Amino acid sequence: MNKLLIAAAAASIIILGSCSKGAATAADPADPAPTAFAVATTTAQKGQISDYLAVSGDIVPASSVDAYPDIGGKVTSILVELGTRVQKDQALVEVDPSRPGMSYVPSQVKSPIAGMVVSIPVEVGGTVGPAVSVARIASTDSLELRCYVAERFVSKMKPGLPADLGLEAYPGRTFRAVVRELSPVLDPVSRTLEVKLAIRDAGGVLKSGMFAKVKIYTEEKSGVVVVPQEAIVRRLGESFAFVVVDDPSKPGSTIVRKRSVESGLLVDDRLEVTEGLAPGDQVVVRGQTLLDEGAAVNVVSRDGQASAAAK
Repeated sequence: MNKLLIAAAAASIIILGSCSKGAATAADPADPAPTAFAVATTTAQKGQISDYLAVSGDIVPASSVDAYPDIGGKVTSILVELGTRVQKDQALVEVDPSRPGMSYVPSQVKSPIAGMVVSIPVEVGGTVGPAVSVARIASTDSLELRCYVAERFVSKMKPGLPADLGLEAYPGRTFRAVVRELSPVLDPVSRTLEVKLAIRDAGGVLKSGMFAKVKIYTEEKSGVVVVPQEAIVRRLGESFAFVVVDDPSKPGSTIVRKRSVESGLLVDDRLEVTEGLAPGDQVVVRGQTLLDEGAAVNVVSRDGQASAAAK
């Protein structure tokens, strides 16, 4: 009986040893290649970025003058119409100063400047006095845009700042302007500052009264590194970007390196990077959510174009 027990125990040891050896052999194969994350990249560019303030305003004549009668009386005739171009000293309105029992020759109110009639606030039969304007004449040689800037942006405003104008009447066309004058005071009700811009290239197509959308450029930087805003990842208070580089251990493969960055101006989703990136860096803009330092990647799109690796 003892001999049978010893033989059974020896057989069990041999079987268990064989199983252990088989299990070890199954676990020996080399580890599989790490997963490569699909990403899209863009090239960090060295260029220019301009910060601007978006406002809106009205196009008005750069100068206008009111015409007043020399004597009070009744308006007997209006000699011009709105939009009429007049010369200096051209008659605009006739005023009869006659009184009951007295008859006078009608007095003519003449234009003080050459320009266009933009307002006639009187009617035939109405009574006017020396302090009542009978017409407004606007100089048509130059136009300006008047807009209002909120108090929090007043410190950025100064004469000479460039601006672009966009009008619904001319879609796709941009007109240039420059800040000409700032009001010395703020409006006490709206807390806004009146800003006047001289229009440089009206080209004879702009008209007084048009509404325009304005971009006043308050700051401009050249020779800076610019990337899309989505290239920057923020985790646990740290800002960084992932840059695609060749994997030194596997020729033909790519990995990412994590670069801490410092940013500057952000304008229309374009971000200035002051530290951390260099012109020409391939920066990940999509697919960076799961990435970390050294992660293997497969670039499927570069600068919006499908890469060769994805075709």
